[in-house]
Amino acid sequence: MTIDRIGVTQRWCDAAIFNGIVFLAGHVAEKTEGRSLGEQTTEVLALLEETLEAAGSDKSRILSVQIFLTDIAKIAEMNEVWDAWVPKGTAPARATVEAKLASPGHDIEITAVAAKKST
Repeated sequence: MTIDRIGVTQRWCDAAIFNGIVFLAGHVAEKTEGRSLGEQTTEVLALLEETLEAAGSDKSRILSVQIFLTDIAKIAEMNEVWDAWVPKGTAPARATVEAKLASPGHDIEITAVAAKKST
């Protein structure tokens, strides 16, 4: 079986697709780095959506998600954006944890696993 990759760099790819399952790399804010958690969350979710589309999936097909926050006390700010983004009735299995991220300007990183759309 073939493994397809999207957004390949030397160290990672934005998504790897195998057997109808899309594995997304951790996505972080690019344009809103250093801004509020709400702004970063909005951007990260938009980036996830773009990657899912390129992989033949969409946000309603996310199976599981891991959310990493630098300050878990701000989870309500992230949840406000998240709740507006996730289509009703399609919330994935989710884990949210506090973690130190690679760049001091990033307050959130999200990774996910999704099912491809049927062709």
